[in-house]
Amino acid sequence: MALPQLTDEQRKAALEKAAAARHARAELREKIKKGEVTLESVLNSEDPIASRMKVSTLIESLPGYGKAKAAKIMDELGISATRRVQGLGVRQREQLLEQLNK
Repeated sequence: MALPQLTDEQRKAALEKAAAARHARAELREKIKKGEVTLESVLNSEDPIASRMKVSTLIESLPGYGKAKAAKIMDELGISATRRVQGLGVRQREQLLEQLNK
């Protein structure tokens, strides 16, 4: 599939939109890290920024969790490394909350 040819204005708008989304995700990760936002609220959120975040990134945002722990938890729960929050099933959300709220 060929990529569409964008005008300079369209390309600039797309780049600005992508930068804004990255900035919003970074802010959300920082709030999670500081404890201002709970894991449960992110998992149950309708916010497109939260729902499009990768599960591994979400776990790594929690204090005390890094790439290794996040990968281990996701492997134990059968969650794909590329899964995003919006793609989690109800059971996976419950298991994730149970695992991380110990």
